Amino acid sequence: MLLEAMYHVPRDKWAYAYDTKTIHLRVRTKRDDVDCVAALTGDKYDWKHTFYEIIMEKAASDDRFDYWEAAVRPKYKRLSYTFRVSKGQENVYLLDNGIRSECPQPPNHFYEFPYIHQIDLFKVPNWAKDAVFYQIMTERFANGDPANDPEGTEAWGGTPKLDNFFGGDLQGVLDHLDDLHELGINAVYFTPLFLSPSNNKYDIVDYKKIDPHFGDNELLKHVVEECHLRGIRVMLDAVFNHCSDKFPPFQDVLEKGEYSVYKDWFHINSFPAEVADGIPTYDTFGFFGNMPKFNTANYEVRAYLLEVAEYWIKEIKVDGWRLDVANEVDHHFWRDFRKVVKSANPEAYIVGEVWSDSLTWLLGDQFDSVMNYPFSGTVLEFFNGGMDGITFGQRIGALLMRYPQQTNEVVFNLLGSHDTPRLLTVVGEDKRRLKLAVVFLFTFMGTPCIYYGDEIGLTGTEDPDCRKCMEWDEKKQDRELYDFYQMMIFLRKGHKALREGRFRILVACENDPCIVYERADEIIHFTVWMNNSPEPRTLRHPMETDDWQDALTGEPVAPKEGIMHISLDPYGYRILCRNLS
Repeated sequence: MLLEAMYHVPRDKWAYAYDTKTIHLRVRTKRDDVDCVAALTGDKYDWKHTFYEIIMEKAASDDRFDYWEAAVRPKYKRLSYTFRVSKGQENVYLLDNGIRSECPQPPNHFYEFPYIHQIDLFKVPNWAKDAVFYQIMTERFANGDPANDPEGTEAWGGTPKLDNFFGGDLQGVLDHLDDLHELGINAVYFTPLFLSPSNNKYDIVDYKKIDPHFGDNELLKHVVEECHLRGIRVMLDAVFNHCSDKFPPFQDVLEKGEYSVYKDWFHINSFPAEVADGIPTYDTFGFFGNMPKFNTANYEVRAYLLEVAEYWIKEIKVDGWRLDVANEVDHHFWRDFRKVVKSANPEAYIVGEVWSDSLTWLLGDQFDSVMNYPFSGTVLEFFNGGMDGITFGQRIGALLMRYPQQTNEVVFNLLGSHDTPRLLTVVGEDKRRLKLAVVFLFTFMGTPCIYYGDEIGLTGTEDPDCRKCMEWDEKKQDRELYDFYQMMIFLRKGHKALREGRFRILVACENDPCIVYERADEIIHFTVWMNNSPEPRTLRHPMETDDWQDALTGEPVAPKEGIMHISLDPYGYRILCRNLS
């Protein structure tokens, strides 16, 4: 056994309270290096009567490591524990002071989880586990009120550019809420709605005013009310890393320089605040001089932005915030942000835009979730033929081991957004590949999000082409694709196992792009069979029972002599299920 590969620490994603009664433990070993891992658990004050041994499940593997997991329910909310790692007749013990070949007298040198404090639990909104999000760029969704169109508004459906307008507004969203409800979504994510000179609104001038080209604050309040009547939650976009150079406090800095009372609201490196040779003398988002960066460590800035966050939650009753460029804002600010938002609405959903491993923000004191771009990158690479099944399974397993389970259940999974090419374009406009990716999205752990128009076949390359106007003429929509999305949405919403059940890869082979995986809880067991290849394939896997059926048609599907044989068309899929209750 390779001792150097074994790893556990009694915190973070390795040992955490899942709820008021349950502690999750994880340990890492070298891939395919050990036979068994057992958690030896008990209460340090009464080890004799509380000792319990748990054989851990191999929850995931990547290209180097296996990850073992167990749920422990200590009688007195305290836990002392060690891990016995076995290979053949050899045993070693992972202890707080190192790895030993013999186990000391319990609980000497054991790891400890001192106590499950309810106040310390990382609580995520339960509704987010059941949510199917729909991302809306209001300017490109629907023009419901031509009277508020910006000057120079172009005809709907024209070529998107970085600086043109088509007149989309909140009235347009309101007009189509029944369409969203019919599709089956139950949550919407709006890109920024506040006063801004741009079409994307990521350079904000007034954080407490809806842009007049979209409507006004009262109209948004009405939209939120109508959404709630239809069971649809609403999440807004918070751009707290930077603002517009037209933001009044920054205008004061431009006018008064170092004598401005707002100079410490920003990171001014030298005066005057200007762009010299393409580089601003103040910190910005990227190198965009029109987006000066806030100094969120400044008390006045912090108070201003936190009041903004509270206002839209309390007064307009929105259900959460997506946080733009979240990784470039200080952690102290986000900790204060969470306290303010959760105080206003304990069930508010907080999603950070972080494009890489985000554990630092997901320990219960900052975000509930992040935009899971590592997920979308892995999924799209696989279904575009960029890796075999075993590599895909390893990468997906590694993603699941990044975060605690409560985060995995609500991590914001997406296949495209306003910042990426359109899904149909990414897969070479092959709807079969698109469907495989979407089936995986809706049968995987986490909160799925659809980018507006993906469900009716919008295409587009990089920004601004990915920000086309929504097509509302059904004759120009791909209605077969729409029906597919609707089917997958209702399948997911109808079964808790697809939202909270365990995930496990069953079949994944080297140099083979086909996979089989399962989702299951105590009520229902799903298996998903995918032929991610251009040739017809028959996939096989042992099945102990003959009570399976097609989850979409209800057709019985029986194994032959204990082996399930599933024949699939090129880039085809099939979803099977069986009742356990």
